[in-house]
Amino acid sequence: MKKSLILLVFIASSGTGRAQEKSEATAAATTEKTKKSKKRIESKELVHYGTASFYANKFEGRQTANGEIFSQDKLSAASNIIGLNQWVRVTNIKNNLSVILRITDRMHHNNKRLIDLSKAAAKKLKYTGYGLTHVKVEVLGKKKPRDYVKK
Repeated sequence: MKKSLILLVFIASSGTGRAQEKSEATAAATTEKTKKSKKRIESKELVHYGTASFYANKFEGRQTANGEIFSQDKLSAASNIIGLNQWVRVTNIKNNLSVILRITDRMHHNNKRLIDLSKAAAKKLKYTGYGLTHVKVEVLGKKKPRDYVKK
């Protein structure tokens, strides 16, 4: 009886160790998958179509991904598809108004929108009352465009 009780305790304790090893391995694999899924993929395409939103006021004064301080009064944007410091022309499909600005920040990795504009840019495109709009985004490159007019 004592031998079978000792054997039972030994089997139970060795099974727990294996389960713990397995759960640690699973946790490590999950962390690795999570890191991979957060990886941002930048597109090489020069024209994109999608939904635009504009920054919430809570981001005012915070540091952006490229190190600048965000201001709702500046013409800037965030995108997960377009690279940092790229100049873009954003055109509101509904009214054909456009604005040229620079990508200075990244959006949350789960955000499915194409671009998130500052309030100044959203006002120029006249969609602040709606919150969202459908846009065409043309990538102009890293150099400041000649036809850029800062207002």
